[in-house]
Amino acid sequence: MTLPDVVTTIAELRTRLAGQRVALVPTMGALHAGHLALVDRAVDLATASADGLVVVSIFVNPLQFGPAEDLDRYPRDLDADLAALADRGVGIVFAPSVAEMYPDGKPQVTLRGGAVSELYEGRSRPGHFDGMLTVVAKLLGIVRPAVALFGRKDAQQLFLVQRMVKDLDLAIRIEGVETVREADGLALSSRNRFLTAEERKAAPTLHRALEAASSAGDRGIDAVIAAAQSVLMDEELVKLDYLRVVDPRTFQPVSDDFRGPARVLIAAHLGTTRLIDNDDIYLN
Repeated sequence: MTLPDVVTTIAELRTRLAGQRVALVPTMGALHAGHLALVDRAVDLATASADGLVVVSIFVNPLQFGPAEDLDRYPRDLDADLAALADRGVGIVFAPSVAEMYPDGKPQVTLRGGAVSELYEGRSRPGHFDGMLTVVAKLLGIVRPAVALFGRKDAQQLFLVQRMVKDLDLAIRIEGVETVREADGLALSSRNRFLTAEERKAAPTLHRALEAASSAGDRGIDAVIAAAQSVLMDEELVKLDYLRVVDPRTFQPVSDDFRGPARVLIAAHLGTTRLIDNDDIYLN
């Protein structure tokens, strides 16, 4: 079994990456098959170049957790993550400490995500996207990858990262990778491990609601919302946080007369665990 090299300091990482064309997969660890799909895509891209190298970052970023959120509860097991990455073609795992990333404590200069960052996930988790964008900007500056890969499950995050790269004219390509699901449709997430047996059985309701929404796309936005809500109301363990239909080009809510590709976003609580999911639909 071949494990990737672990680098914990910015200085060493920059030295190791000199002259390399990097594909970066930023993560917070607790790796599952969804993360590994990102890694496999990164390996495909890196091996197309003679100087290609895959870097996976593992860093639980405190800036993106609110005071009432589960920073201390978030799973951390570097040995398990390294074992998951063994023999997959990853060159380096960058696993810095909080002190390495933020040597002066909370940074004085941070990024703001703008209006979109205050909607949906941002409304439920104030400051989350500002912290996420700040650490992603730091990672992009440290690693200087040719491409960075993010999961489409976190659709709002992906939109904001793509927007940040565009607005700041960063010479980096951001690629989204499709959501990986369990056989029953549940989107893979590091938080799924916190579900009780009953909650796990109920969790695929989110995906079924998205499927119902998609099937109603030819009847307009009201029918889409009603179809999804009908599925969700049948499962008492699912407590809906939000259900929105957005224009993927702007991430703003669609109007009643909107026609074309759209995206349905959903977030819900099952007990103490909060899950999100999304899917593409077509409104006509």
